[in-house]
Amino acid sequence: MNIAIVGGGIVGLALGYKLSRDKANKVHVYEKEKEVGFHQSGRNSGVLHCGLAYKPGSLKAKLAVSGIKQMIKFCQKYKVNHDICGKIVVANDDYEAQLLENTAKRGKDNGLIGLKYLSSEKLKRREPYVSSYKTLLVPEEGIVDYGEVMLSMKASIINSGGDVFLNTKIDNIKEKKNFIYINRNSSISYNIIIYTTGLQSDINFKKFTNNKLNAKIIPFRGEYYKLQEHAKKLINHLVYPVGNPKFPFLGVHFTRMINGDREVGPNAVLAFKREGYKNTDISVYDMVDYLGYSGFLKFIGKNFSFCVNEFSTSILKSSFLKKTQKLIPDITNNDIIAGPSGVRAQGIDSSGNLMMDFEIKTHNNQIHIINAPSPAATSALSIADHIIKNYID
Repeated sequence: MNIAIVGGGIVGLALGYKLSRDKANKVHVYEKEKEVGFHQSGRNSGVLHCGLAYKPGSLKAKLAVSGIKQMIKFCQKYKVNHDICGKIVVANDDYEAQLLENTAKRGKDNGLIGLKYLSSEKLKRREPYVSSYKTLLVPEEGIVDYGEVMLSMKASIINSGGDVFLNTKIDNIKEKKNFIYINRNSSISYNIIIYTTGLQSDINFKKFTNNKLNAKIIPFRGEYYKLQEHAKKLINHLVYPVGNPKFPFLGVHFTRMINGDREVGPNAVLAFKREGYKNTDISVYDMVDYLGYSGFLKFIGKNFSFCVNEFSTSILKSSFLKKTQKLIPDITNNDIIAGPSGVRAQGIDSSGNLMMDFEIKTHNNQIHIINAPSPAATSALSIADHIIKNYID
């Protein structure tokens, strides 16, 4: 079977990796950028998520729980740098403590093991600078170098007889007699084409199927600060606030990176361009596209205070710092410097609701992964299994 995969992020590469292991398949991955993982997959915090807070029974929950196990085995097989260091989730008052208990119950329902609450003494030994009213330890979470993961997947696809074409944008396809041809004058016919295009997923669905989509991808930029060398002592592993169940964003948290750096973030602010990693990255076309979308306007109306609060952390370092001090009161303005940013491809439906789960749609021989934000990186190999089992086999 000839299979084309459009998008060289971690989900596309995981599909290519899995499919190319079957010698009956010829797999080609097409990536518009100069290297794989150029967007979401290569700009996240490098955390291995084990399925703690996702709704039991959802695709996110099932695929994160199985995905982290597969990702760890992949890292062991290909000698990719990773560390199952565990994380703590922090509640700072009675209300947050109740949210934390609900989160822990979800984790148990999803099959997580080893969850436990830490006493103040045990918290002090693990994270001496963290302030917490109630603390949950999640021992199965970890950190990884997703860049290494993707390069290993790319090499495996090529070694298995497939190919990864860089600097190759798919402008059009032609469907003829149950075969698909990519771009004009291409002589290669494909049985299936899979789109794993993240920030462009809704555009590509409409463009290549001529069908309407009851949702739109909205780009939320996540900005990080890095801890200065002298401040790295403030954090040992992973420290998260208890999440707001209304949103899929995890809140400003501290991460020890696999290279030893420490990051804090991200916030979640509207990007002015689908692939806009800086405040100065602006696309009038993109902004008109989603600012004129009724679903986005309804989302703003429902969550105005959240949006204003997040935007303030983008323009005011003091506002961002205030969120970090909720977890580590001793951190100061001099301890952090501006770090990298990523853009989350977040689906919002026409009613103004955030799409909380992974979303996959099909059309003829096309498979479109519409909504696949975090924990898609952790879950990539399980997402690939899910698609192969339910849409290809």
